[in-house]
Amino acid sequence: MALTQLIPLIGFGVLVLLGIGLVAFGLRRTSQPDVIGSRLSQFTERTMTLEELELQQPFSQRVILPMLRGMLLWIGRYGPKQSAERMRLNLQQAGNPGNLQPMQFAGIRIVLAAVLFIIFGFVTTSQKMEWTQAAMYTALGAVLGYLLPSMWLGQEIKKRKKNIVKSLPDAIDLLCISVEAGLSFDQALTRVSDKWENELCKEFKRMLTDVRLGRVRREALRDMSARCGVDDVQTFVAAVIQAEQLGVSMSRILRIQSDQMRLRRRQRAEEEAHKAPIKMLFPMVFLIFPSLFVVILGPAVPRIMSGLG
Repeated sequence: MALTQLIPLIGFGVLVLLGIGLVAFGLRRTSQPDVIGSRLSQFTERTMTLEELELQQPFSQRVILPMLRGMLLWIGRYGPKQSAERMRLNLQQAGNPGNLQPMQFAGIRIVLAAVLFIIFGFVTTSQKMEWTQAAMYTALGAVLGYLLPSMWLGQEIKKRKKNIVKSLPDAIDLLCISVEAGLSFDQALTRVSDKWENELCKEFKRMLTDVRLGRVRREALRDMSARCGVDDVQTFVAAVIQAEQLGVSMSRILRIQSDQMRLRRRQRAEEEAHKAPIKMLFPMVFLIFPSLFVVILGPAVPRIMSGLG
């Protein structure tokens, strides 16, 4: 009777042990490396899903950055909307830093103005200033926060334009040589964009991409000229479009543009050389001359003072 009562317990224990063994065996199989899969991956390339590609990115790129962009876009809707097109052009001329949209840039200005408004207000109230001075400094902080992004954007535009102007003559020289060697204009642009990595070559690549997507070449060239915002690029684009419309030899136009760009570069160098003495005048007057006066007239000061005493 006791043995018949122990049979269910023994059976239950055997089932439990069998389940534990199966789980341990499965875990061991999963922990072992997939030799066949690793061998196959050496000869074939497994396509990754969109979810796997997205999970490869860091958490800041997947979650935090989209949230910040969305918040800036929502805040930027309350900013001025009259200059949205001008702001879009300025962002393009600056090279689209951070792939910002005009609304997002307006959101950055509003957020920075609010942050500096709070900081200046906290500092002025902690210093126990009069309410007129506190209000003036707080308003100054808000205005400064609103203007700082525009100032930074202006500096980025100047830096990018300077880079484009500096690299344009060499790029046109290589374009001229490539076209004279027998390449087409698009092939020559591809060769130039593959040779260097600068702002002008990036614009060439974007223009070629627009042409491959079906846009007319002259429209793509005009858009590139507007994105650059450089007079030399506008002159070059106008000459290329005119040569294409009139059927003039492209190599001849590029040779003329190359000579003109070299002449303009030489003129800019001479202009900077003529400006150098004027720029050197201020540090000489305020920094070098006072130290020379101290060294030369310093020993004579005690004698003059004793003679006048």
